[in-house]
Amino acid sequence: MLKKSEIRIRDPFILTDEENKCYYMYGTTALNPSTLHCNNTFSVYKTYDLENFEEPKVVLDGSALGLWSDRDYWAPEVYFYNGKYYLFGSMKSDTHHRATQIFVCDTPDGEFKPVSGPMTPEDWECLDGTFYIEDGIPYIVFSHEWTQIKDGEIWAMPMTDDLSAPAGEPFKLFAASEAPDVTAIRGDCYITDGPFLYREDGKLKMIWSSSAKGKYAVLDAEADSIHGKWTHKGSRYDFDGGHAMLFYTLEGKRMISLHAPNKANYERAVFFEF
Repeated sequence: MLKKSEIRIRDPFILTDEENKCYYMYGTTALNPSTLHCNNTFSVYKTYDLENFEEPKVVLDGSALGLWSDRDYWAPEVYFYNGKYYLFGSMKSDTHHRATQIFVCDTPDGEFKPVSGPMTPEDWECLDGTFYIEDGIPYIVFSHEWTQIKDGEIWAMPMTDDLSAPAGEPFKLFAASEAPDVTAIRGDCYITDGPFLYREDGKLKMIWSSSAKGKYAVLDAEADSIHGKWTHKGSRYDFDGGHAMLFYTLEGKRMISLHAPNKANYERAVFFEF
């Protein structure tokens, strides 16, 4: 068994399994020492108490699948949808822009297989695709990366019911610089990382990450719907950590999961009530 404090992980994503009374933690874990770059696998850690974890199990191996991507397997998210488990993960190669691709499996810790090719626009640098359903329509919400456009953006795109293809054109939700607390990482470059959407108090809300006041931060945005106008609030926490998501414990408590600090070699999963 591994203690949470022993696991280097970025972008920790928790899937709660109510039937088996356990949790699955996915994230960016195939990291190379002292860098944010990593290899081409996704793994899962199983836990019953969010503190003690079983040894990691590889659930997706890009080499074994012969995928187009050979590195930087970042930020996997797993959702139960239409009776199966779907993994959204970002990846890259020298011959293809960074993209989010979707994979499927019958179980949360089995071998995930591609649903199709990359889902995000082919000529864009994209990452951190997440899943959202509104009025019965499934959407991928993702970041158009600052490395290509300087002022990073959050976009959404409808998908077919089986998540195998776009069902319409992508549309922009907002740019990083629109949030008042966001600061440039250098020059006129602004980051949009890790969008995660949820509904509360009749609003569609989003937590996402960027640089704010010199730290990696969790920020808040809200709209009436995914096609609505987004308004921004300040950074949520004053410590150096982010790429957050929300989950419910087996006891029904709503929690936030993120990594902190945002420093290579020292990243750890952090959970607390939200």
